[in-house]
Amino acid sequence: MQPAEDIASDTAGWFDALFHAHYPRLVAMLARLVGDRGQAEEIAADAFSKLAEQHGAADGLTRWLYRVAMNAGLDTLRSNARRKRREEAAQRPQAAAGALDILLADERRKRVERVLSKMKARDAQLLLLRADGMRYRELALTLGMQPGSVGQILARAEHEFERRYCALYGEEI
Repeated sequence: MQPAEDIASDTAGWFDALFHAHYPRLVAMLARLVGDRGQAEEIAADAFSKLAEQHGAADGLTRWLYRVAMNAGLDTLRSNARRKRREEAAQRPQAAAGALDILLADERRKRVERVLSKMKARDAQLLLLRADGMRYRELALTLGMQPGSVGQILARAEHEFERRYCALYGEEI
């Protein structure tokens, strides 16, 4: 039997290993999703805090971590969108004070966020993780899919994104 001190050190070891392996990528992915690195770091910290409560290394913790973080990120995205709509409604129209390129890029990002927030969570997660550079095998492990079905599901998600984008904005991506 293993002494309690060894078990405690093993517990810290698995958490530290997961944290060091996934925190930077998780923050980067969430920052692209929510558009704010500070919020992304908070969401990632909350996800790791919930992971620490899992009390042990088991199969599927990485997948669980990404799902928790992505769901929290999507919730934050929806919350931010609602807040921005309320703020914009409360303000008077003001003259734009920036370069046209910056405004257009910001508008495009907002459009993508709106479309993603209306999609199934799994499809939005799949598109974001793929845009983050994850390979099919990583996507399968992270989202709990069969590796052979990732390509087909990804193609459907891309098609659904494009369909929704065109329906909302009347233009191709």
